[in-house]
Amino acid sequence: MKLYIKYMVSVRCKTRVQAKLDELGLHYGTVDLGEMEFKQSISPQQHAQLQQELQHLGVELLDQQQGKVIEQLKGIIMTLVLHADTLPKIKNSAYISQQMKRDYAPLATLFSEATGVTIEHSIIMHKIERVKELLLYDEMTLTEIAHKLNYSSVAHLSTQFKKVTGMTPTAFKQLKHKMRHL
Repeated sequence: MKLYIKYMVSVRCKTRVQAKLDELGLHYGTVDLGEMEFKQSISPQQHAQLQQELQHLGVELLDQQQGKVIEQLKGIIMTLVLHADTLPKIKNSAYISQQMKRDYAPLATLFSEATGVTIEHSIIMHKIERVKELLLYDEMTLTEIAHKLNYSSVAHLSTQFKKVTGMTPTAFKQLKHKMRHL
């Protein structure tokens, strides 16, 4: 059972939520920023008590419908990244709005409040992970990767990659080769 938490955007919040779960005797699997997964279902009374206790920490549970929206958004983000080369060339916000059949602004607000990052930042992070994966496969050039992931240019991809990872795609690729020879 997965629950989503609004305003849980720091490691400190995560630690406090874990401590509260332990205090309440709730058996959880994982707690990440904006979400927690339980090993078994919790009763309505436990849910109500958890909600009340979390509000004292300055965070709150999202209702089940909002949790489903977050999951749908995460799925759409993955589709945007994995199938970027086959999707229509429209803005991410327009694509998401079209897929969800809802206005983008409230979706973006809900996602940010629940995950602690914007939809666009999440897309960037997933794209960079995909770039790393494709670089490790060593089957495509950086130009082909940039085209596949809808970057406007190799320079744009390289700048974003360095901003996120601290190294250029070429340095990342060389690091992979060095690790192979150790």
